[in-house]
Amino acid sequence: MDNVISVSQFSNYVKQIFLAEEMLHNILIYGEVSGFNVSRGIAYFNIKDEEALLPCVKFGVDESGYLPKEGEMVLVRGSPNYYVKGGRFSFNVTKIEPYGKGVLYQQFLEMKEKLEKAGLFNKEYKKALPQHIKKIGVVTAQTGAVIHDIIDITGRRNPLLNILLYPAKVQGIGAENTIVKGIETLDKTDVDVIIVARGGGSIEDLSCFNTEIVAYAIYNANKPVISAVGHETDFTIADMVADVRAPTPSAAAELVSVDMGMLIERLNKSIKKLELTVCNKYEDNLMVLNSNYNELFGKMLDVISRKNMPLRELVLKLIYSAKNKQNCVENKFNILSQKLEAKNPVTILRMGYIKAEFNNVPIRKVTDLSVGQNLKLKFIDGEADCVVNNLVKKGG
Repeated sequence: MDNVISVSQFSNYVKQIFLAEEMLHNILIYGEVSGFNVSRGIAYFNIKDEEALLPCVKFGVDESGYLPKEGEMVLVRGSPNYYVKGGRFSFNVTKIEPYGKGVLYQQFLEMKEKLEKAGLFNKEYKKALPQHIKKIGVVTAQTGAVIHDIIDITGRRNPLLNILLYPAKVQGIGAENTIVKGIETLDKTDVDVIIVARGGGSIEDLSCFNTEIVAYAIYNANKPVISAVGHETDFTIADMVADVRAPTPSAAAELVSVDMGMLIERLNKSIKKLELTVCNKYEDNLMVLNSNYNELFGKMLDVISRKNMPLRELVLKLIYSAKNKQNCVENKFNILSQKLEAKNPVTILRMGYIKAEFNNVPIRKVTDLSVGQNLKLKFIDGEADCVVNNLVKKGG
């Protein structure tokens, strides 16, 4: 009969193997640091080489002392440990010290130097972002927080902005090839700008963004490219080649989306400024009119004295001429006021029209609707929800 044991029996047996093997106690291991993080005085990190990775834990970390950086080569002293309750193996580190540069970090520096000499980082080659962005292309993973953050932020700031996603691998073997394909594909579409994005990670997680083919894909793109890779402290080759570097994907979304609320506020300020300009212009013209009237009256008296014209006839002619000029000024003012009011976005709603939206996107045609669709109707004094029961098209 097979020997059956419990999980805890097996786990404790494995732990005892590590404890009993004295050759594994207090040993020195060197490797490249990856994912170094300190929480409540405990450091969690990995050391690795080309073929293996070792999870490490160090207790009682003094944050004022030596803390290795991502990609550095370190020498750690300690012993292996198997955490029975969590079922996790780790190397408990008692001492850590530098041991030269890491392979990935060294490759990063070499690639940076090569591309810098080739001129890919030069400012004169960087393209400015368009002032009016209507459609953006995004190269990132189809799932995850990055694309959702970009959609949420752009949708809140500018619901009219369209997003075209190219789902790409952003980590692992072959990721750089899908990123290049995404940039080249979106560059041939009608997008105004391309965002290359992913969340934060270790130096090996971001290694695909430090490759030469991704750098040249960004450099050769006709459309402006924004690099939004990792967190604010992460820097990649893609960041250096891109036309604009955003510290995070969320920052990139804010960069390409105009805040409609602020735009409407600026429009209202412009309308008020225009109203003030028209009023000032009207008052200036009125002052000129009064001045001309006084001048005409003086000339009238002069003509009367010189030509002995009937006073009543001359006065009537001059008054009629002055009134005509005043009417012309008032007509011009009224026309300008009407044009100004017509451009006010609130006027349309005051006239009884409404704005229909579906998922914050304006509905302009019946063909954009379907029966049973939930719509939001915006009035001058509020909003209302409704459901489409019937569609009637022109000519049908």
